[in-house]
Amino acid sequence: MNTDTLSLLIQKAAEARTKSYAPYSDFSVGAALLTADGSIFTGANIESATHTPTVCAERVAFFSAIHAGHRDFTAIAIVGGSNQRPVDTFCPPCGVCLQVMSEFCKGDFSVILTDGKSRRVLALDELLPHRFSLGV
Repeated sequence: MNTDTLSLLIQKAAEARTKSYAPYSDFSVGAALLTADGSIFTGANIESATHTPTVCAERVAFFSAIHAGHRDFTAIAIVGGSNQRPVDTFCPPCGVCLQVMSEFCKGDFSVILTDGKSRRVLALDELLPHRFSLGV
């Protein structure tokens, strides 16, 4: 993946983060998901006072793309941090989001993280090496 695509995905994830609703954790997250045809779907975390209905940014992006008919994904950028501060820490996906990714993505699917200064590009298999999969 080229540098321009990485930068665009991180920018779109940062924009999505501004739409987060995170009054309980004070931790807003944005995600930008790239499909094989070049479409980008974004998502932001949305919290609930009862916590269980809370949904992560990554799943919002995936479910929007899936609902639109996409099933072939290339990469996702994830940007997160305190609501009041600029991004200053890497924000890897949670286990539930990793499992959703493994439903639809191969092990070489790219997960892009940034701390605002540097980037990390990790394969799904690096983040979830013994994932449960039915042949994806």
